[in-house]
Amino acid sequence: MLRHFPQPHLLYPHKKRDYFIAAFTFFCVAVCLISDANADMAKQNALGVCGWVFLTGLLLGEAKDVRVQVLIAVLFATIGEHFASPYMGGYTYRFSNVPAYVPPGHGMVYLTAVALARSGFFLTHARQIAAFVVAVCGLWSLWGISGIPDQGDYVGALLFVVFLAYLFKGRSPMVYLAAFFITTWLELIGTAVGTWKWAAIDPVLHLPQGNPPSGVAAWYCLVDAVAIGGAPLVMAWAGRARDYCKLQKARKNAYQGAGNE
Repeated sequence: MLRHFPQPHLLYPHKKRDYFIAAFTFFCVAVCLISDANADMAKQNALGVCGWVFLTGLLLGEAKDVRVQVLIAVLFATIGEHFASPYMGGYTYRFSNVPAYVPPGHGMVYLTAVALARSGFFLTHARQIAAFVVAVCGLWSLWGISGIPDQGDYVGALLFVVFLAYLFKGRSPMVYLAAFFITTWLELIGTAVGTWKWAAIDPVLHLPQGNPPSGVAAWYCLVDAVAIGGAPLVMAWAGRARDYCKLQKARKNAYQGAGNE
């Protein structure tokens, strides 16, 4: 069950860049969501511009495969946001839109999950961190279906089970484990200050859900899985397209050279 976890009792390097990306994103998420709580559309759009600038700057030091993963995560998450929020009504932003900072925000959140997943601290203490996450999220889910809160959270409990499947059956458990921290952070802040609100009854399952649902990290894990799995395909397609263009250019040059003769 832990076959995709890093080997214990090994020395893993600590890179300052990984911790900087994480700390910077945690800080930006808090500032952005709190600022947007009482912002108008102009300020919301300005936050979006800042998000794209920050994401671009962070990606400058990343490898090509990570950049492609981030791009896929942004595209997939943005489509999912428009479907889940304005269309389905699973949760609603203040202006019933998808704020401009959300797409680049998803990119920064994904990059943070990757950075934490490869960090020396997470690799060294993977099993202990996993145990902590499972315990905390498990207790949160049990509390949601205990009948204690006024608004039950059966959807959160179901999502917690899905999250466990990602964590212990998926091929990138460290990314999913890291995603729990940054996504829980942004969900708790965003819902607390009223930047968005989850529907009391899930529009698809018709079950009560929390604000936010306890296992909400599972939705972000889906984005991560699509990004990780889709990047090799996109890079392969891009490589074939590049080779095809080079071949066509070579043939054109050869044809023109023969015509000049």
